[in-house]
Amino acid sequence: MAVSSAGRSALRTMLGRWAYSFSGFNQLGLMHDDCLRETDEVKEAVRRLPDHVYDERMFRISRALYLSMKKDILPKEEWTTYDNDVKYLRPYLEGVIQENSEKSLWNSK
Repeated sequence: MAVSSAGRSALRTMLGRWAYSFSGFNQLGLMHDDCLRETDEVKEAVRRLPDHVYDERMFRISRALYLSMKKDILPKEEWTTYDNDVKYLRPYLEGVIQENSEKSLWNSK
């Protein structure tokens, strides 16, 4: 039995929502991009964020650390939802990765 692309897309969305909720970072008010492993590329992308976006990120991370220290979570109405999570770091990260690949290409010649 073949699954249509719409069915695969719906299944992928359903699994994505489940994984998002299961991860637990949303209960601390964090977004997906707040939890990325801090590689050199991620550090550079964070450095390039506009001030207000950087301040929002630092607030979320500080609040999450405080809640974690208290072994507490936010009230459910303050949890980050799958639909409200914004990939705010993605454009900057893609730019850094593109620049690094161009640099390595230039250096290899």
